[in-house]
This record gives sequence, structure tokens and C-alpha cells, in this order.
Amino acid sequence: MSGSLWLKDPGREDGRPAARGALPAVPRPRRTAAVAAAPAAPGADPMDELADRLGGFVASAVHPDEIAAVLESDGMTDEYIRLTYGRRDSFALAEDLYRRVPRSFPEPEGAPDPWKVSLTACLLRGVVFALPGLAYVLGAPLLDGPKDRLGLPAGTLTLLAGALIGWVWDQTLSHRAYSRLGLGDRAAAGRTLLAGAPAGALLGTAAALSVPGGPPFSYVFAAGQSLYVGAATVLLVLGRERLLLAALAPMAAGAVLALFADLPVPVRTALLAVSLAAACALAVRELPVAGAVRAAAARGRGRAGRRPGAGPVRWRVLRGAEEERTPRGPRLGDSVPYGVFGLGTGLLVLYAALGEVLAGGPAEAVAAPSAVALTLSMGPAEWLLHRFRSGSLAGLRAARSPRGFRRRMLTTLARCLAGYLLVLTALGATGTLLWPGAPGLTGVRTATLLLLGTVMWTGLLLQSFGAVRPAAVVCAAAAVAQSLALLTGAGQPRTVQLVVAGAAAAALAALVCLLLGRATAHR
Repeated sequence: MSGSLWLKDPGREDGRPAARGALPAVPRPRRTAAVAAAPAAPGADPMDELADRLGGFVASAVHPDEIAAVLESDGMTDEYIRLTYGRRDSFALAEDLYRRVPRSFPEPEGAPDPWKVSLTACLLRGVVFALPGLAYVLGAPLLDGPKDRLGLPAGTLTLLAGALIGWVWDQTLSHRAYSRLGLGDRAAAGRTLLAGAPAGALLGTAAALSVPGGPPFSYVFAAGQSLYVGAATVLLVLGRERLLLAALAPMAAGAVLALFADLPVPVRTALLAVSLAAACALAVRELPVAGAVRAAAARGRGRAGRRPGAGPVRWRVLRGAEEERTPRGPRLGDSVPYGVFGLGTGLLVLYAALGEVLAGGPAEAVAAPSAVALTLSMGPAEWLLHRFRSGSLAGLRAARSPRGFRRRMLTTLARCLAGYLLVLTALGATGTLLWPGAPGLTGVRTATLLLLGTVMWTGLLLQSFGAVRPAAVVCAAAAVAQSLALLTGAGQPRTVQLVVAGAAAAALAALVCLLLGRATAHR
């Protein structure tokens, strides 16, 4: 996956999260005219008349003191209250009104739902996350070489080394860029991406080159993979999913065609290169800093000259933008947990597909449909995460007690998680049927897939609430446990996957119930 799932208000250009400061306030209508009442009609109870006139406000008050404050501010003295209503003071009158009028907390008129997003847009992101996998289909003949001791093509470990670095760096960089966008500083987000994306590509390429024994083209492919991850991160953070989809179209079309025809190697290479070049070019074009530099350079060329000692236009523009920026961005330590989370979840998905093969099983045991299903499901997962945030906001408005809110939150959580697991099951079953030679989706495999889906969804939910550290710890611990089992040969691979995924899912579910059961966590 390229780009972390950073939930934000889709209606705002700056990407600032809507969860903070967006909770609608319960209206508190205040009377502007004096409350002093005219003499009551014969036989009428003055208390009934007062309760009728102040009924809307009294019904929405959460404490009698609110009513007493309004009575006093509108000129009712204790003497007037004793003579007219037979109560000793404003507090006694407020308590009587509070008991007489039933509680009613009306919804604010036209209160918007800041977490409402388009399902189509979320599904598009899921497709964009999974579509780069077709590059391996198109490049398979180019990566063909001697098998290693695990029965995998020799270039597999080369590609995995680069991908692991990409998962870590991509999540860290995405958090830092999204945080800048959340502060309303799009130029700073552009500078972060401009510096971070090439650095991540270099690190991924270096990691791939450090793995010996791969065929020559595997190193070229790994370098292209790292470049693509950097470009895709830029486009996804800036909300340019459709542009990324257009860039991937030549490669995807070629991969589908390669399933039915034997494409020549030059054609395969050209299609991969075209998509990669398009993604990189679009990423550079969309960077806000790049646009600012080009505009400043154009203005600079039109001037007669520059002040003696003035630096290049490019760096003066960047320094000026930096000086104008008032809010500070996230510390590096705040972004590291996102990288750890990306590494942990990436390894768990990798083991879901290659766990048995890496443990010495036959190459036919590669469960690629499970990895594809988990990646494709990130689109529906994002939409359901927004639905949970929307449901928790509605629960804050409707609940009358902490227990009632917790019950509503758990109901919403169960409904959204169940919907996601149903989608994941359908994707896994469909992929297993369509993938040639894929192992059957047995009961153990299905349970493992669903538990991994629970880990992914609850971890992303905690991440969206800012509780990424516990989610990162759990996912990293699960990845370490499975890695140790693989290295030591402890246990049967399927059993180890099931136990590790189950433990991680239980731990994250407990954290969700513990941390998100408090109303203050949703404000």
C-alpha cells in the first residue's frame, strides 16, 4: 500500500482532521426580553405558564443551575419569585421547572456529517493500492532465473528487501506530509514530500542491491519499484488517485494482455517504463513547492538583476515559505510509530502469502490471493472507518449516559468490522477461484485471513484516532513473533500464523474497546 490511511475531512482543502473541534454544540437559546410575567389568568397556575413559555430551554438544560442562571439574568429577584411562584429563590424555582419538563436534547438544525465520504473514491484508492501488483505479472519473464533454496525465483528476496524499506519509509513520510496538510501548510507538505520521496527511493534501491545472488534485471526492477513507491506516496497524499490510476493504465493493460498472449520482452519493458515515468512526472508536477519554484524562477528571469549576494531563486523561495510558516510540524519521534506500524502490517501480509514457502514448503503453497484480498480491501476499509467515525459522532449527540454511549460505540464497531470482514471474505474467495494454481481457501486459511483483516482494520482505526503507538507495538510484536518462528522452525506455519494473528487481533480489539469507549476520545 502506498500512503497511510489518514482520515481527514473530505470537504476541506487543507486536509485538517475533522475530529478535533468539529463536534456540534447543543444549542442554548437565551431569552432576550425580560421574563417578568403578566398577572396570570384566574385559575391558571403560574408555574404551568412559566414552564410552557420556557419549555424549550428547560427541556434541553442538563442541570437546574442553567435554568436558575437564565432566570436571574432576565431580572427575576427572589422576592418576585416568592410572591409569584411560591418558591424561596431562583434555585428552588429552577429545580421545580427541571422536574416538571421532560428532558429533550434536540439535534442542531442542518448539522453536517464531517465524516461522510464517497464510497467510489474509497474503492478507487483500494484499486490503486492493489494495481501495482500487476507489474510483477508483466515483468515475470524478465525476473525468471534460478530457484533459490526456498524454491522461489532468485530475485524474490531482492524485491522484498526494497519493498520492506518502502513500507517503513512510506508510512513515516505520509504521516509527516499529512500533518503539514493538517496545519494548513501545503507548501511545507510539498517540501516534505520533495525531500522524502527521493530519499526513500534511494534507501529502497540500496536495500535491494545489498541482497546478493539475484538476476541482473531484479535490481533494475527493485529500483523502479522504489521510485514508484515514492511517486505514488506523493500523489496519494495530495489526493491525486485518478492521476495515479491513469499512470498505471499502460502497465495494467499490458499485464492483462500478457495473461492471454506472449508479449515480447521489449514490449513488457516499455510498458513498465511508461507507467513508471508517468507516475514520477505527475508526482513532480503536483508538488506545490515545484510549482512555486517554477513561478518564482519565471518572475526572476523577468527582472533586470538581483541584489549582490542574493542566493538562487529556488532557495530564497523555500526560505521565505519557511519563515512565513507559523505552526510547527510533527517531531520525528511522532512519525516513527507510523513506520513501525507499516513494517509490522507489511510483514504480516507477506507471511500470509509466503509463510509456508519461506518455511520450506512447496512453491505451490504461495497464497497470493490472500495478500491481494487484503490490499484490495483497504478501499472498503477506509470507507467503513469513516462510517465508524460518523457513527461515534452520532452517538455523542444521542447518548444520555457514558454507558449508553459505550453501548452505541460497540454496536457501531461490531457492524463496521463485520461489514469489512464480509468484504474481505468475498475478495479472498473470488481471488482463490480466479488465481491459477492457488491453494484452496480452507477453514484455517479463512480464519487466518479474517484475523489478519481484523488486525489491519482495528490497527488503522487506532491510527486514525492518533493511538498509533499501541497499534504499532502490537503489529510489530506479531511480526517479530512470526519471524522468530520462521527462523527457528518452531511450529507448523499455518498454525503459527493463526495463533499470532489471533493474539494480535484480540489485543487490538481490547485496545479499541478500552481507548474508544470514552467519549472524550472522539472529540
